[in-house]
Amino acid sequence: QQMFLLWLYCLDYDYHLVIAPQSPVVQIGSNLTAICMINNTTEVTADDLYWKLSEIIPKEHYIKINSSALNVTVTIRSEKSEWLFCSCKTESHYVVLNRGKFTHGIWLRKGYRPEKPKNLSCIAVQESDTISSNIKCQWEAVGHQTEAVPTNYTLDKIYTASILGPVNKTTVDLNLFPHHMELEIWVVAQNELGKEESEHLIKLANCFVKTKPPSVAVISEAVFPTSLVMSWNSSIDKSYLETIYEIRFCPLGSQKWFYVPLADTSRYIQSFRLQNLQPDTVYVTQVRCKYNNNNKHCGYWSDWSSNVTERTPEDLPKSKPDVWIITTVCILSATLLIQDPEFSNGRIRRFNIMIEKQKDSIRNGTWEIIPVNRSLTDGSSSKKQITPLKTITLDDEESVTVYVTAINSVGASPQAKLIISRKTREPPAVEKTEVQSHNGQLFLSWKPPNRTVSEYVVEWVSDGERNWQRENGKTNYTAIKGDLKQFVQYRISVYPIYGKLVGKPVLERAYFEQGVPSQGPIVNLSGDPGCYTAKLEWDEIPLIKRRGFITNYTIYYRSGTETRGITVPANTTSYILTSLSRNTKYDIWIKASTIRGSVNGSNHSFTTLKYAPGEIEGIVVGVSLGFLFVVLMTMLLCFCKKDVIKDNFWPQIPNPGDSTIGNWSPDYPLKAEAPRENCLSGISVLNVDVCDAKCVFEEDKASLPLKKDKYLSEEHSSGIGGSSCMSSPRQSVSDSDEGGDMADTTASTIQYSSVVASSGYKGQNPSSLPQQSIFSRSESTQPLLDCEENHDTMVQEGSRQCFLRQPCFTHNAGNENATDSNDFNPLEMEQQEVLDFSPVSSYMPQLGGYRPQ
Repeated sequence: QQMFLLWLYCLDYDYHLVIAPQSPVVQIGSNLTAICMINNTTEVTADDLYWKLSEIIPKEHYIKINSSALNVTVTIRSEKSEWLFCSCKTESHYVVLNRGKFTHGIWLRKGYRPEKPKNLSCIAVQESDTISSNIKCQWEAVGHQTEAVPTNYTLDKIYTASILGPVNKTTVDLNLFPHHMELEIWVVAQNELGKEESEHLIKLANCFVKTKPPSVAVISEAVFPTSLVMSWNSSIDKSYLETIYEIRFCPLGSQKWFYVPLADTSRYIQSFRLQNLQPDTVYVTQVRCKYNNNNKHCGYWSDWSSNVTERTPEDLPKSKPDVWIITTVCILSATLLIQDPEFSNGRIRRFNIMIEKQKDSIRNGTWEIIPVNRSLTDGSSSKKQITPLKTITLDDEESVTVYVTAINSVGASPQAKLIISRKTREPPAVEKTEVQSHNGQLFLSWKPPNRTVSEYVVEWVSDGERNWQRENGKTNYTAIKGDLKQFVQYRISVYPIYGKLVGKPVLERAYFEQGVPSQGPIVNLSGDPGCYTAKLEWDEIPLIKRRGFITNYTIYYRSGTETRGITVPANTTSYILTSLSRNTKYDIWIKASTIRGSVNGSNHSFTTLKYAPGEIEGIVVGVSLGFLFVVLMTMLLCFCKKDVIKDNFWPQIPNPGDSTIGNWSPDYPLKAEAPRENCLSGISVLNVDVCDAKCVFEEDKASLPLKKDKYLSEEHSSGIGGSSCMSSPRQSVSDSDEGGDMADTTASTIQYSSVVASSGYKGQNPSSLPQQSIFSRSESTQPLLDCEENHDTMVQEGSRQCFLRQPCFTHNAGNENATDSNDFNPLEMEQQEVLDFSPVSSYMPQLGGYRPQ
């Protein structure tokens, strides 16, 4: 209490809130109690105070001591150091203006109490021929530490000062290593929350020593083919340290070591004989040593010495060779294979073979020597040596017996015997074979056949290498005892042996370990792609690159940014893609998968056709057939409707030669006469002068009544047009008897006039009066034909003659010298006009006029 009052007296009275204790070190997981006191003010009381540790602490953790003191109890959980604040919540003017004086905090440093160090060990190693004076110690630091409260470790020992540091190992210099003296060593872990000591090591100094390994030598003796003699030299003088030794050995290439029992080497020795070894086998030997003390925990073993190898001498083969065959169909011939004896005890130099026929009652075969050109092999190798001997044929024999012995430098092995029989009937095979890989081995199981089996031969082949092993006839399960490789497919066969007969083998394919294929399938198109389909083909991945069983193929094809995939079984090598788009480029590739992964093959591109084969030809043929159908239907329609078409396009025109023309002769009435030949003879040509014709029409206008002129133009105009005559338009008078312009009145009707020769037309008798002529005319809406470019052009007599229209004409028929216009009387001509016209006159203007031949 006096210390607390002294601490309170030393406080700065400028602050109105004070917390005790100041900046404590707290243990994580423990409870902390702090007091907040009001100092030198009456503005606030304990009821106005509150606590805050990262957040406001609930009031149930507060304890009010008096009106000016308030304490709080909190549990420390987090490892991060933080502030604990005491503040005031009253908002008086004085408090607001002096907010800093009404808040106080303490810094909480958090940590863990140190725990007892474990596994303290110290070692002194050999340098040169003596032990180093430096001893190295290490231990296991237990528990947790924080940066705010670290733990320091101290290594204590007799005769030496302590070494501090937050480490778990250190080196102590002893100046001189104290052989045959006792040392006591321990470690102290300490921080602000406490300290702990490790277990004390109390041992002789030599128990902390680790020496160098001895130097070893090995020799073999020819008279002892199953032993090797080892000798070594200690690395340190016996006066400093007496050591014991440990020996181990193994065949070269093997990972399994054989140890000599410590009871045989638990004394100070410098040589040892290894026994019961395999002849002609290379062995690797090693030796190590440590301080010789009855306490097994005293001293450290040195490192193992360097490998020393030596081959044991050769000996007679202790086992017989193993003979097997590669047979053909029905065993007509067989190739003999032979494995070296399991215990050949030396390098096999040759094989002696003898073949006996079944019909021989006694062994009268001769031995044949087959030399083996084999280099010096390692006797410890686990790989069996296989040698093909020869190929034999059975000929007519049912079976032969083969005897084989193996010869090394010492002698011959026991005989191996094999009976080869012709297969007159098929012996039963095993059933339900199964291969599994487990724990680095390949296991094979099968169901035995329903008869006695003397033994089984398990054969496995890969990459041209063939191996086999024999199993007891009562077993149905074995492990392959060969050097199997990863990612290599093996063809495993089981042969049941029935005395002299070899049963039918059962084949299984297996992998010791599967992997991802090293190559994907190469895809190609089979033929040309179509519009919507494409046939793909690919070859199987080479066996050596499969590295496992193919589980399936996945076909990917992509057009643009859209990619599709199709999965097919592993036994598929072709596929037809459907539902493709025409005239589209596709990229395709195939992914091959095993149970270990997948790999993509190479890409291939193709473009589908725009038109399918024969599609264009089909369109052309279809259009052609359609056009031909339309043509045929049109022709058929025309044939059926030919009369209608003829009436519409080619109307029947009456023959003008069959018509009659009225004449104007008053002496001879109109008389119809039978048609004669369509020709006119004796045609007189009228020479019309433009000026004379004009004069004639002018005179006619003065003398003719208007009504008669109308009658002549409308009612008595002839329908004949285009005859071999001279034609000219005639003026028409309207019903109103008003004269009009000639161009207007002749626009709708064109009058045709012709002069018929005196010989008469169509049998009409001309007038007996000389120079009497007949004048006929017709009206038409068709213009006259312009057949001649020259207005005065004429053709010879008897031919058709047409003339251009003239505005006026003169009548000069029968008399070439009669040119007087007074001889022509229009009124007289009108009276003599023939009113009877043939119906053909209505067609004549359209056809260009009648043209007699």
